[in-house]
Amino acid sequence: MIKTRFLSNLLLSFIWLAVTGSFSFVNFVFGFVLSFFLMWLISKDRRENKYFYRGPKLIAFVFFFLYELIKANLQVAYDVITPSFYMKPGIIKIPLTAKSDLEITLLGNLISLTPGTLSLDVSDDRKVLYVHAMYVHDRDEFIADIKNGFERKLLEILR
Repeated sequence: MIKTRFLSNLLLSFIWLAVTGSFSFVNFVFGFVLSFFLMWLISKDRRENKYFYRGPKLIAFVFFFLYELIKANLQVAYDVITPSFYMKPGIIKIPLTAKSDLEITLLGNLISLTPGTLSLDVSDDRKVLYVHAMYVHDRDEFIADIKNGFERKLLEILR
Protein backbone atom coordinates (compact mmCIF):
# COMPACT_ATOMS: atom_id res chain seq x y z
CA MET A 1 0.00 0.00 0.00
CA ILE A 2 2.83 2.38 0.86
CA LYS A 3 4.61 1.63 -2.42
CA THR A 4 1.52 2.32 -4.51
CA ARG A 5 0.88 5.61 -2.69
CA PHE A 6 4.50 6.65 -3.18
CA LEU A 7 4.44 5.72 -6.87
CA SER A 8 1.16 7.61 -7.29
CA ASN A 9 2.75 10.60 -5.61
CA LEU A 10 5.73 10.41 -7.98
CA LEU A 11 3.47 10.05 -11.02
CA LEU A 12 1.44 13.09 -9.98
CA SER A 13 4.68 15.02 -9.47
CA PHE A 14 5.84 14.21 -13.00
CA ILE A 15 2.43 15.18 -14.35
CA TRP A 16 2.84 18.48 -12.49
CA LEU A 17 6.22 18.98 -14.18
CA ALA A 18 4.73 18.27 -17.61
CA VAL A 19 1.76 20.58 -17.07
CA THR A 20 3.85 23.49 -15.81
CA GLY A 21 6.61 22.96 -18.39
CA SER A 22 9.32 23.78 -15.86
CA PHE A 23 11.57 20.76 -15.30
CA SER A 24 13.52 21.96 -12.27
CA PHE A 25 14.23 20.27 -8.96
CA VAL A 26 12.40 22.96 -6.99
CA ASN A 27 9.32 22.57 -9.17
CA PHE A 28 9.49 18.79 -8.74
CA VAL A 29 9.66 19.12 -4.94
CA PHE A 30 6.75 21.56 -5.04
CA GLY A 31 4.75 19.13 -7.20
CA PHE A 32 5.61 16.26 -4.86
CA VAL A 33 4.45 18.20 -1.79
CA LEU A 34 1.34 19.41 -3.60
CA SER A 35 0.40 15.92 -4.76
CA PHE A 36 1.11 14.52 -1.27
CA PHE A 37 -1.27 17.10 0.21
CA LEU A 38 -3.94 16.41 -2.41
CA MET A 39 -3.69 12.65 -1.90
CA TRP A 40 -3.95 13.18 1.85
CA LEU A 41 -6.96 15.45 1.35
CA ILE A 42 -8.94 12.95 -0.74
CA SER A 43 -7.91 9.88 1.27
CA LYS A 44 -10.55 8.26 3.44
CA ASP A 45 -8.20 6.38 5.73
CA ARG A 46 -5.68 9.11 6.63
CA ARG A 47 -4.99 7.88 10.13
CA GLU A 48 -4.69 4.23 9.12
CA ASN A 49 -2.47 4.80 6.10
CA LYS A 50 1.20 4.67 7.05
CA TYR A 51 2.29 6.62 3.97
CA PHE A 52 0.73 9.84 5.22
CA TYR A 53 2.18 9.22 8.67
CA ARG A 54 5.72 8.28 7.62
CA GLY A 55 6.26 10.96 4.97
CA PRO A 56 6.37 13.94 7.33
CA LYS A 57 8.26 11.88 9.93
CA LEU A 58 10.91 11.02 7.35
CA ILE A 59 11.34 14.65 6.32
CA ALA A 60 11.58 15.71 9.97
CA PHE A 61 14.15 12.97 10.56
CA VAL A 62 16.31 14.18 7.67
CA PHE A 63 16.36 17.70 9.13
CA PHE A 64 17.06 16.30 12.61
CA PHE A 65 20.00 14.28 11.28
CA LEU A 66 21.39 17.27 9.37
CA TYR A 67 21.15 19.37 12.54
CA GLU A 68 22.99 16.70 14.57
CA LEU A 69 25.58 16.33 11.81
CA ILE A 70 26.32 20.07 11.68
CA LYS A 71 26.39 20.32 15.48
CA ALA A 72 28.88 17.43 15.76
CA ASN A 73 31.06 18.84 12.97
CA LEU A 74 31.23 22.21 14.68
CA GLN A 75 32.08 20.60 18.01
CA VAL A 76 34.93 18.54 16.52
CA ALA A 77 36.21 21.47 14.42
CA TYR A 78 36.21 23.77 17.46
CA ASP A 79 38.16 21.21 19.44
CA VAL A 80 40.70 20.83 16.62
CA ILE A 81 41.35 24.55 16.08
CA THR A 82 41.58 25.57 19.75
CA PRO A 83 44.77 24.95 21.75
CA SER A 84 43.04 23.06 24.57
CA PHE A 85 41.20 19.79 24.20
CA TYR A 86 37.67 19.32 25.47
CA MET A 87 37.52 15.65 24.58
CA LYS A 88 36.50 13.10 27.15
CA PRO A 89 36.39 9.84 25.17
CA GLY A 90 34.60 6.75 26.32
CA ILE A 91 32.89 3.57 25.24
CA ILE A 92 29.20 3.62 26.06
CA LYS A 93 26.87 0.65 26.39
CA ILE A 94 23.50 1.70 24.92
CA PRO A 95 20.50 -0.57 25.58
CA LEU A 96 18.54 -1.14 22.37
CA THR A 97 14.83 -0.88 21.74
CA ALA A 98 15.50 -1.69 18.08
CA LYS A 99 15.08 -5.40 17.41
CA SER A 100 15.40 -6.18 13.69
CA ASP A 101 18.64 -6.28 11.75
CA LEU A 102 17.54 -3.31 9.64
CA GLU A 103 16.73 -1.15 12.67
CA ILE A 104 20.02 -1.96 14.42
CA THR A 105 22.08 -1.50 11.25
CA LEU A 106 20.51 1.86 10.40
CA LEU A 107 20.94 3.10 13.98
CA GLY A 108 24.58 2.02 14.04
CA ASN A 109 25.28 3.65 10.69
CA LEU A 110 23.58 6.92 11.66
CA ILE A 111 25.66 7.05 14.85
CA SER A 112 28.86 6.33 12.90
CA LEU A 113 28.07 9.01 10.31
CA THR A 114 28.01 11.64 13.04
CA PRO A 115 31.54 12.96 13.71
CA GLY A 116 32.88 12.10 17.14
CA THR A 117 30.92 8.85 17.49
CA LEU A 118 31.50 5.35 16.18
CA SER A 119 29.42 2.21 16.56
CA LEU A 120 31.71 -0.59 17.67
CA ASP A 121 29.68 -3.72 18.22
CA VAL A 122 26.30 -5.21 19.01
CA SER A 123 25.97 -7.75 21.80
CA ASP A 124 25.23 -11.37 20.90
CA ASP A 125 21.68 -11.10 22.24
CA ARG A 126 21.20 -7.85 20.20
CA LYS A 127 20.09 -5.88 23.24
CA VAL A 128 23.13 -3.59 23.57
CA LEU A 129 25.03 -1.37 21.14
CA TYR A 130 28.57 -0.34 22.05
CA VAL A 131 29.49 3.16 20.89
CA HIS A 132 32.80 5.01 21.13
CA ALA A 133 32.29 8.74 21.62
CA MET A 134 34.82 11.58 21.80
CA TYR A 135 32.71 13.76 24.09
CA VAL A 136 31.20 11.85 27.00
CA HIS A 137 30.80 14.31 29.85
CA ASP A 138 27.73 12.54 31.26
CA ARG A 139 27.07 8.91 30.31
CA ASP A 140 23.36 9.00 31.18
CA GLU A 141 22.81 12.16 29.14
CA PHE A 142 24.66 10.64 26.17
CA ILE A 143 22.54 7.48 26.33
CA ALA A 144 19.35 9.55 26.64
CA ASP A 145 20.35 11.64 23.60
CA ILE A 146 20.80 8.51 21.47
CA LYS A 147 17.65 6.80 22.79
CA ASN A 148 15.37 9.86 22.54
CA GLY A 149 16.97 11.18 19.37
CA PHE A 150 18.21 8.77 16.75
CA GLU A 151 16.62 5.55 17.97
CA ARG A 152 13.14 6.87 18.80
CA LYS A 153 12.83 8.88 15.58
CA LEU A 154 14.17 6.01 13.46
CA LEU A 155 11.75 3.52 15.01
CA GLU A 156 8.84 5.91 14.42
CA ILE A 157 9.62 5.75 10.72
CA LEU A 158 10.33 2.03 10.46
CA ARG A 159 7.52 0.64 12.61
